[in-house]
Amino acid sequence: MELPELIQDLGLILMAAAVMTLLFKWLKQPIVLGYLIAGFLVGPNFQFLPVVHDKVGIETWSNIGVIFMLFGLGLEFSFRKLTHVGKAATITASFEILCMILIGFAVGQILGWDTMSSLFLGAILSMSSTTIIVKAFDEQNLKGVNFASIVFGVLIVEDIIAILLLVLLGSIAVTKSFSGVELIQSSLQLVFFLILWFILGIYLLPLFFKICRKLLTDEILLIISIAFCFMMVIIAVKVGFSSALGAFVMGSLLAETVKGSKIEELIVPVKNLFSAIFFVSVGMLIDTQILVNNFGIIILMTAITIFGKFLGTAVGALLSGCNIKSSMQSGMSMAQIGEFSFIIAMLGTKLNVLDSNLYPIAVAVSAITTFTTPYLIKYSGFVSDHLEMRIPTRLRQSLLKYESAMRYTGKHGTIGLIWRVHGIKILLNSVIIIGIAIGCRYAAAPFINENFIHSHAPFLNYVMCLATVIISTPFLVAIFLSRRPRSGDYDSETVLLLQRLHFGVLITRLFIGFILVGFIVGNFLSIYAFSGFVLIPFVMLALMLFSNYFEPVYHKFETQFIAHLTEKEQEEVASRAKLSNLAPWDVTLTEFELSQNSPLVAKSLREAMLRNRLGVIVAMIERGNTRLIPPRGEDLLLPFDKIFLIGDDSQLAAARKEIENDQYNDVEIVADDEIGLMSILLDAEHPFVGLMIRECGLRELAEGLIVGIETGETRQLNPAPEVVLQTNNLLWIVGNKDSIKQLQNKKFELASSTNIYQDTMVDYSDH
Repeated sequence: MELPELIQDLGLILMAAAVMTLLFKWLKQPIVLGYLIAGFLVGPNFQFLPVVHDKVGIETWSNIGVIFMLFGLGLEFSFRKLTHVGKAATITASFEILCMILIGFAVGQILGWDTMSSLFLGAILSMSSTTIIVKAFDEQNLKGVNFASIVFGVLIVEDIIAILLLVLLGSIAVTKSFSGVELIQSSLQLVFFLILWFILGIYLLPLFFKICRKLLTDEILLIISIAFCFMMVIIAVKVGFSSALGAFVMGSLLAETVKGSKIEELIVPVKNLFSAIFFVSVGMLIDTQILVNNFGIIILMTAITIFGKFLGTAVGALLSGCNIKSSMQSGMSMAQIGEFSFIIAMLGTKLNVLDSNLYPIAVAVSAITTFTTPYLIKYSGFVSDHLEMRIPTRLRQSLLKYESAMRYTGKHGTIGLIWRVHGIKILLNSVIIIGIAIGCRYAAAPFINENFIHSHAPFLNYVMCLATVIISTPFLVAIFLSRRPRSGDYDSETVLLLQRLHFGVLITRLFIGFILVGFIVGNFLSIYAFSGFVLIPFVMLALMLFSNYFEPVYHKFETQFIAHLTEKEQEEVASRAKLSNLAPWDVTLTEFELSQNSPLVAKSLREAMLRNRLGVIVAMIERGNTRLIPPRGEDLLLPFDKIFLIGDDSQLAAARKEIENDQYNDVEIVADDEIGLMSILLDAEHPFVGLMIRECGLRELAEGLIVGIETGETRQLNPAPEVVLQTNNLLWIVGNKDSIKQLQNKKFELASSTNIYQDTMVDYSDH
């Protein structure tokens, strides 16, 4: 019987892999590098050994290898591990990946590659190799050191971001555009997919294993786990995601079960087998002719990978609050590309959006950095000590202060504080700058070209780029420059914390400013990538030199914006301040809204007896546009009436329970300049002397009522209607200001009708 080519090829691959792994183990070199060389030896580009014939079959085995690699990665990941990674790893990984994507994209544009290839290049260069780093740490016994925990946390975050990149890059490649709507839609679909299967998996998988616990031998558990893996792979592909994402999700779900550790142990041999096939298949794509023709590019990419990832990781670690030595050691450990880089490159190749030379270049760069990584890790301590000694003293002190501030665990959260003080301002100004750039590029430039220049000359691009920078300068300056906090702005503890955080804030501002300037320049000079790239630093330098001229312009804009934003709140505060002046001494006037569930609804003030029961004075009732000042005893209380009460805190708290029925409504207070709190000092000749309060007729004379009487050191709040007014009494009256002034000047006549006194007696005796 003739042996199928697929079996022959598989045997050839495994024999080559076996020989090379033994050789590289003996040489104490990374085994992954041995797999790549084994693939090259049995590939079509090396003619001195038998070659693989069934390339389609090997590609299938390679895809299975990716599935098992991501499945194993998910088993090692688990959602619980993410909660222990912390902000340090998240900040470091995010900063490093963003830096490498930007650097890779810029280099691709400078080399003349198309936009899609440049974007994929940035993504490829941003992914470090978990396998290589873990093996190097194992061989050098470094897993317990401080910087190793930082590196492992960064690798976990990188893996998560890599999954997201696979989804987003696939969407971009298919649509052939950078559609924001498409990206948002893909992201929302991904989040929905992850949350749905997280909920179902956490609920159903433990239940399944509990039911089948007596039947689960190692063999059955392995088969069931792989079945679950491929089930999720099929589902993920059916709903529009990659097979890698499905394998990763199922692995992370199984890791949360009681069988997670056992499954991870059982899956290791299978994962290692198919991972070897994957790396050998990658090595088969190495073409020596392409490597020779692109030798300079390969060396350039290798240098960018090593130095770019070193700087990106080190600066990101510093921004997250790590010390100088640990940050530098982490940066040197991450200076390579690996498994996910191949997966991203393979995705671009399958979708026909990559330059044909990029895949073998990525493989060559990975091979070189795989070889250099163990040595970089080995000598990272020596290099970091050497560099740390040469850091200026002032900068070292700033870094130490920043490190202590990032680890601060007091009442202020450092990230939240930075966001409140700087983040919101940076976000708003960034949106304005992007809006200006888009407006100038797609509205102003075409209008000028059609109506004035009638030419697509490059000169117009430079002119519009300069004009856009000038218009955006006040907002760019606001992002670049961070005014140090002053004691008048915040409490002393917050000021000290913000001052210590100044280093990280400044680096972040400069980084964001660089991206925004690059966005402006790239909008107009994208076809002149090199000139545009060189122009960015000069623009930033000019902005810093002339910032003093543009800062007042931005300050004026910001002041006006904040004034408009807080106009309503300022008016409300002013209104409340006016109403608070209607209460004498240390008591306050507070507004309540009568709830429809209140027991006071449909009762008159006389029946409510608020004064007698609770000790509060009803100063005013507001019903729509009508105000009752002061209200009468027979006035009914209706739902949604606004009632203004005078009393101390305990009295008002008791009143709130009845009036609002434990349902506090924050309503807008409307002040009236005609109504106020005023005082009258009764001399011996004042007409009120010798009269009881009920006999004064204040309702008719001043639309008011007496809320307090002060005599020397004695104060009486809410006096009874029977109190007789005497010489030297200081009366506090809430009412019409103009009428009260007439009472002060004694320019009035007391009513002689007893009917008025009787009405007044009814009013004041009941509330």
